[in-house]
Amino acid sequence: MENEDRKSALILDSALPVFARYGFQKTTMADIARATGISRASLYLAFNSKEELFRAGSARAHERTMSEVEDALGRTGDVVDRIAAAISAFQEGLIAPFSKSENAKELFDTNLKLAKDITIAARSKLLDLLANALAAAQAQGEIDLKALEVSPADLAALIAAAMDGIKHSFSADGPSDDALRLLMRVLRLALKPEEKNADGATG
Repeated sequence: MENEDRKSALILDSALPVFARYGFQKTTMADIARATGISRASLYLAFNSKEELFRAGSARAHERTMSEVEDALGRTGDVVDRIAAAISAFQEGLIAPFSKSENAKELFDTNLKLAKDITIAARSKLLDLLANALAAAQAQGEIDLKALEVSPADLAALIAAAMDGIKHSFSADGPSDDALRLLMRVLRLALKPEEKNADGATG
């Protein structure tokens, strides 16, 4: 079983850049077998179809990424810094692999078609993790959500919506971190308006 798991992981890792290069429709199982260094017969023993393989890759990426997101939010330290690290992990794990591709839209659409339930479950978990981190920071007096008249869940939803917008700022020329940095500055100022600026003056 362990050898089969390693083989599947190798196939999925090899398939990712192939899908990014050619898009889902133009990618063939032969392309993936060649990239993996195995025969098509061996590939079909692991996955019955290109659709099954793509879905398995999506499941693996979401599971691995959400584990990294949970780790980032579970650390000690400034809550905004932890949220920034979690968003970066989410973007790098689930957006960046396809965002630089000329076939990005097709690949994201294919993911929603073949793995919509996986994507929705990951987003739901992300909202819960963000809301829990914000609620804990509120309880510890680190931030003040009452001043914003917003609940942890509603603010988490707003952050996720902003992330969706940042997703569309990625391009074939490379992802820009400017939008994420701006989001974090706005969030920090909203949650910690009295925090000192880098020059020592109060905000």
